[in-house]
Amino acid sequence: MSQNDQQHAPPLFLTDADVRSVFDWRAAADALKTAYAAPAAPELFPPRTMARRQGLWLRTLTGIAPDGGLMGAKLISANIRSGVASYLIPLLDQETAELVALLDGNSITGFRTAATSAVAADALAPAGALRVAVIGSGFEAKNHVRALAALRPLEQVTVYSPNPESRARFIAELADLGIPMRDADSARVTLDGADVVICAARSRDESPTLLGEWLEPGMTVISIGSTLPEQRELDPEAIRRADLIVADMVEEVAHDTGDLIAAAQAGVRWDGRLVALSDVVGGRHPARTSPDQILLYKSVGAAIQDLTVAALCAGRARRLGIGAVLPVSITPVRKGKK
Repeated sequence: MSQNDQQHAPPLFLTDADVRSVFDWRAAADALKTAYAAPAAPELFPPRTMARRQGLWLRTLTGIAPDGGLMGAKLISANIRSGVASYLIPLLDQETAELVALLDGNSITGFRTAATSAVAADALAPAGALRVAVIGSGFEAKNHVRALAALRPLEQVTVYSPNPESRARFIAELADLGIPMRDADSARVTLDGADVVICAARSRDESPTLLGEWLEPGMTVISIGSTLPEQRELDPEAIRRADLIVADMVEEVAHDTGDLIAAAQAGVRWDGRLVALSDVVGGRHPARTSPDQILLYKSVGAAIQDLTVAALCAGRARRLGIGAVLPVSITPVRKGKK
């Protein structure tokens, strides 16, 4: 979204329903490819921060778009005891510091995660139609199939989750894609013949849901479910067997995710194997160099994803007349020399 499109326009508020009505998978993936391909200084997208207190946490992701247009943040507030969370994204003009838009970030969080995973899978997986295994059958799992289907033809999707009813619902809700789908009664069976494995569920006891011994040469693994030190999704063998580990936030993936922490404790090293998604998408590091390689994309989420998708949705909503124009805004205050 350009600065000229938004400067001096009254701020726009988008509900979650508004966001869903203007979102498009292909447009989001294209915008993310462009954002990741552009070189960006690390200080534009610093590591996330989190305040915690007895089952409460507030996570903050901030960023400044390198194209000179917008800057913004995503705030995630959660009460783990009550099982509730809310997501808020403010977008501001870089030149004027004016509030451009305020968005409910609930769906954006799921959309940006899946769209970025699809960009990664498209770069890492073998060429052609893909056979996809999905471990998990919820919101994120379904989003990932839709996102990947927007970029690649899918030959077959196989899903596993412990509840047969959830698997049936997963297949029914994705029937509009016209992709052959089946369910499996174990995570191990789900991987049979797969090119891409999407891990989008964690076990209740945080034991790994994907074991490295199941992986076959040529597979691409997309792991999104372990973003904190106490969370687990992949076992150390999966980390050891990966020829290349691509991360959306390299330092956070290496030091703040339970999967890589456990791998390090087991003596697994990834020197030379852990690279940034931006370097792969931008052509600064090769992706798949052999058909037999096992490649892993590990995601914790990043502000560049939230801001790119939020800006896309805000721009489309303004052009279509969707959303509520706020009658008041935050007036920027003059600082420094007059």
